[in-house]
Amino acid sequence: MTHKKIYFENLDGLRFLSFLAVFLFHSFHTDFDYIKDTSTYHFIKRDLVGNGNIGVNFFFVLSGFLITYLLLEEKKLLGQIDLKKFWIRRILRIWPLFYFCVLFGFFIFPFLKSLFGQTPNETASLVYYLTFTNNFDFIAKGPPDASILGVLWSVAIEEQFYALWPIVLFLLPIIRHWIAFVTVIITSIVFIALTDNYEMREYHTVACIGDMAVGALGAWLISESATFKNEIVNLSKIQIIFIYVALVLVLLSRDELRVFYISRVTERLVVAVIALAIILEQNYSANSFYKMSRFKMLSKLGVISYGLYCYHFIGILTTTTLTSKLGLNTSLWQVMILETCMALGITIVIGMVSYRFFETPFLKLKNRFEYIHK
Repeated sequence: MTHKKIYFENLDGLRFLSFLAVFLFHSFHTDFDYIKDTSTYHFIKRDLVGNGNIGVNFFFVLSGFLITYLLLEEKKLLGQIDLKKFWIRRILRIWPLFYFCVLFGFFIFPFLKSLFGQTPNETASLVYYLTFTNNFDFIAKGPPDASILGVLWSVAIEEQFYALWPIVLFLLPIIRHWIAFVTVIITSIVFIALTDNYEMREYHTVACIGDMAVGALGAWLISESATFKNEIVNLSKIQIIFIYVALVLVLLSRDELRVFYISRVTERLVVAVIALAIILEQNYSANSFYKMSRFKMLSKLGVISYGLYCYHFIGILTTTTLTSKLGLNTSLWQVMILETCMALGITIVIGMVSYRFFETPFLKLKNRFEYIHK
């Protein structure tokens, strides 16, 4: 079998930072108004990490970039994409952990909740989760009672993407791939423009898949255009600073920008373009101030980021339950520092154990169906 080795060593660190943004966005819960009313809590919870859900946008763009780039290379290597093996690889990577979380959310979580004297009140429909269409259930009914189910909406969208995207790349010649990418981006923008519903803009497949198409377009350009790649390689220090300043501005002022109609319509596109710029800068720029691969611990944690993302509410809920029982959640520093560090630590431990003993056997099997290895 023909094989090729490709490894973007800086993407693992970006994955972890994307997860961390989402984790912090979901952190700092407290029932005490005297903590919520402090300026420090307000600044951190609302101003500093209030837009941390942008981390999901980064995941989408990164998936679009990486999957498209690898499929392009496979098509060049073999003359065509092996659709069957692609879907087998995705099934072995995504399904085991996803369905474990579904099992936990629908059956184990209600039992644990009853055990602690609380009443389960699950509104989510199992059939949507079994068919990777649970983002539509989320739109219709809001967050599930089991918070571990609530984060799976993005995994569902990625799986929908994986089901259809390789077919598009299979049917079109490489030189015309950009037409599909631009068409999807425009369709996504039009869809967002025509809806005033926040949930539709945030969780609907048509709205979100534009992020992946931006990543895909970046992969196509870097692969097929020597001029574009040369521009990225030779980004100046000023241009690189501009990219990261733009990220900070979006993180700190996304809500303010959303007030305006034009900003509301284009905000996903803006975030996606910034995410793509960072991905390309990290992978190809010769003038980077730093490369994520230098941060070995972040890169190692990035390898298990899928598990960290899926499990992080278990870490958060375990922590808040413990600190509540022990009376360690009554001061600002306990909520902001103690609980957050404990929850992150528990999440990482669970993620590492899951990756080592549950996910790795499936990943080893997945390697048998790969044409392109790290």
